[in-house]
Amino acid sequence: MDDFQLCREITQLKTQLQALVSIPEKEKNGENRKREEELLQQIHKLVETRDFLVDDVEFERLREKEEDKEMAEFLQSKLSQSFLKKAVLRKENTKVGSTQQTSGPFVTRTGLTLLKNCCGLTCSIM
Repeated sequence: MDDFQLCREITQLKTQLQALVSIPEKEKNGENRKREEELLQQIHKLVETRDFLVDDVEFERLREKEEDKEMAEFLQSKLSQSFLKKAVLRKENTKVGSTQQTSGPFVTRTGLTLLKNCCGLTCSIM
């Protein structure tokens, strides 16, 4: 908003200055010359103020860009850690599951196989 207001003021001052500059030098009096100088100084101040605002906005933009980059890196590291934790948990669950699977066939053996393991081949039931 400040930039818009400054541009409007600069435009108004330039219009006034242009009206004074269009007066031929022979017809200008001391007051006209003094007013020209004042208008030039006012325009110069407003342009410097606007330049400062533009530089400030650019500085803020670069600062925010750097903050965005830092936040992205932080989030990326957190996501990576989260994915690593999930991968480790999956791997541990897989190991636990595979342990259960290897012990699974022992539990599911038939009665005959259990007797064979229990008593050997000489079991009377066989």
